[in-house]
Amino acid sequence: MSRPTARVLTLLELLQSGGTRTVAELAGRLGVEGRTVRRYVDQLIDLDVPVESVRGRYGGYRLAPGYRLPPLMLSDEEALAVLLGLVAGRRAGMTTAQRTASETASAKIRRVLPRHLARRLDALVEALAFTDRPGEADTPDAEVLLTLADAVRHHRPVSIRYTGRDGRRGERTLHAYGIVAHAGRWYVTGQDARIGEDRTFRLDRIEDARTLPGSFEAPAGPGPAQRVLSGFATAEYRHEVTLRIQGTTEQIRAHFPASVASLEETEPVEAEDGAAEPVPAEDGVADPVAAGDRAGGRWMRVELRAERLDWLPPLLASLDRPFVIERPDELRALVTALAARLTSHARRA
Repeated sequence: MSRPTARVLTLLELLQSGGTRTVAELAGRLGVEGRTVRRYVDQLIDLDVPVESVRGRYGGYRLAPGYRLPPLMLSDEEALAVLLGLVAGRRAGMTTAQRTASETASAKIRRVLPRHLARRLDALVEALAFTDRPGEADTPDAEVLLTLADAVRHHRPVSIRYTGRDGRRGERTLHAYGIVAHAGRWYVTGQDARIGEDRTFRLDRIEDARTLPGSFEAPAGPGPAQRVLSGFATAEYRHEVTLRIQGTTEQIRAHFPASVASLEETEPVEAEDGAAEPVPAEDGVADPVAAGDRAGGRWMRVELRAERLDWLPPLLASLDRPFVIERPDELRALVTALAARLTSHARRA
């Protein structure tokens, strides 16, 4: 918004607070000269805002008695877009001043929205969690999103029509714990009431959602975002992969985040003769950091599931840490093939 436009809107807010404002007072509040105030007043009049000029010693400008700005007319989708933009902005590392402006803007929007829509949008903000900074999200149907948010807020069961990954459609009754935005997609996590187990559903695959009678108790434990990440790490895929990698949690998580793999400390890898794996040396001197890793047993078991394995060999190569492939054999063969190709390329003149 340009500065002159912002000042015109500020002038309108000052006049809406009531009473007559002198030109000198308005000029001081806006940081402009008197003739600029008169020009801003003319702009408001051109927009059909009834600004009256009051003559005399205490004259100035005022709004016509009884005038109020009409309510902000936004559709549900428009209001949702504005409010989510403000929420995402606060998540994007904004400065303190920008964050304050975002919060005041949210408050102003809520104040002029119809009460029923303001309540639904408040429910959405309370139910929403981010796993990371939001990017280009695949925004779901607004009515589905708002219905689920209301169900989360009031602990009410909801019926959803869902299309699974295999293309099959079905209806589920869900006790929704929360809504999560992750890696450009939106998810709802909760208990599938029919089977009594926690499930995570992509919102863009939900065709319809309707609230059902009754209520449920939300469980204690991890929050919705952590439930979604844990679900990704343990979901059923074609291949089950188990690795053992030597390194710190930070080093391994940089390549295998919680949304991809589970991680736990394990025993040090031993050589075939039963001795601990030798520590590489440089210039004849043993590496004390590596020795500490070995002595402290800082080997981590990494478990994940994947539809394809071809992305793992390059990832393991970039990790640049000792590792052992426990399963599957297909991954071991792919890593060996990649090593052979790299060796062949390196030998070329």
